[in-house]
Amino acid sequence: MNSRAARVAYAALAAVLGVWAGAWFYSSHNTAQSSRGVRVAAGEASRPNPSDLTDTLPGAAPAGALPTAKIPQRLPQFSLSDRAGKTTPIASFGDKSLIINFWATWCAPCRSEIPLLESLNSEWAARDMRVVGIAVDDRDKVLEFADRFKIGYPLLIGEQDALDAAAALGVDTPVFPFTVFTDRRGELVALFIGELHRPQAELILSQVQSLNRNLVQLAAARLAITEGLRALRSGP
Repeated sequence: MNSRAARVAYAALAAVLGVWAGAWFYSSHNTAQSSRGVRVAAGEASRPNPSDLTDTLPGAAPAGALPTAKIPQRLPQFSLSDRAGKTTPIASFGDKSLIINFWATWCAPCRSEIPLLESLNSEWAARDMRVVGIAVDDRDKVLEFADRFKIGYPLLIGEQDALDAAAALGVDTPVFPFTVFTDRRGELVALFIGELHRPQAELILSQVQSLNRNLVQLAAARLAITEGLRALRSGP
């Protein structure tokens, strides 16, 4: 990846991170290198170049970045193949709140997230929340990987079509992993870039639950998430 292309990619991503309409982005500045996302060029769903594996996100967007992509207010509708090869609309998960995790088999932070996602899927199931993994990778690799790691939550699989779904969310230069949180009405509550950890997940899910109970408005929930993530990043 040449320096000009890298600068353009960073500028585009920074702009996406600066968008306030539709979702809140967060990437931890003080976490270890392995917790940051791994960038892959749009249109590439297979293993990236070695330089992509070491080219990680900065911790925050530069001040004054202008948005170049619109993040939707609601979860866009798209369909991908499930493990059995059946075309599955994201809407088929009904009126549940969703934790939608975009990942790839070659992504080390993605692998690190799997135990947490399994736990969240189990712990929050009774509160009508569901984890859905979206693997942006070769189908055979994903199936072998999912069997080996015993992934129990639903998986959807795609290559360019999965990248198109990411672009519909405003992430047109995907960084894996990233996780979308929706409430039961399909509103986009948060979009978290990088490896998700339990404190961040529980903070976001608590606000999703408040939205589902009509205890808070969406704008207030997003503000609480933004402030909470900032506090987690700053530490004690």
